[in-house]
Amino acid sequence: MSSQPYPSTAEIDRARSREYSLLSTLLLRSPDARLLGQLATLEGDTTPIGMAHQSLAEAASRLDVERVGREYFDLFVGVGRGELLPYASFYLSGSLHGAPLAALRHTLHALGIERVAGMNEPEDHAGVLCEIMAGFASGAIVAAPEEREKLFAEHIAPWMARMFSDLELAASADFYARVGALGRCFIDIEVESLLFLERTTDPFGDFRDRPA
Repeated sequence: MSSQPYPSTAEIDRARSREYSLLSTLLLRSPDARLLGQLATLEGDTTPIGMAHQSLAEAASRLDVERVGREYFDLFVGVGRGELLPYASFYLSGSLHGAPLAALRHTLHALGIERVAGMNEPEDHAGVLCEIMAGFASGAIVAAPEEREKLFAEHIAPWMARMFSDLELAASADFYARVGALGRCFIDIEVESLLFLERTTDPFGDFRDRPA
């Protein structure tokens, strides 16, 4: 039996906030030299997310800012459009600025979350949503637990892991393939945590819809 204490809820939320903040930063802009250097020092372990951290550190130590910047441009900007469209509307409806964005804006308005001045991306951009989740986890954005879980379940869980998987496999991706692997792994953990919370909150939920 391990003598290591289990992490507290506060410690888990701090780690979640750091992970979401990192993903948000890397999705919204190409890393500068300082961030790339910090990423090169990431340490991992034998867990899937630990191995994703190690892989990201390896890529950060091997590639320079210009190379990663070109990769970011090809993936997310492009001439006309990038290889990837990291928006909920695109993944859920096949078009940009669609019904998923309108529904998300309604949810954010109800939570009192306003668009940041100077933000060019719409609210359903994966990086913006990760930034909001980082704020929830750190306490910088105050919302009831059920409201945070509802936003994740309705506006993130249905599509974001799939987007990270596409990033992981994108033809232009090297450094960002590692970002994709990390994001996919992390969102999968978040989904599992949400499902666990639902089961423990409603212990009979798994059996309700089964025929007698």
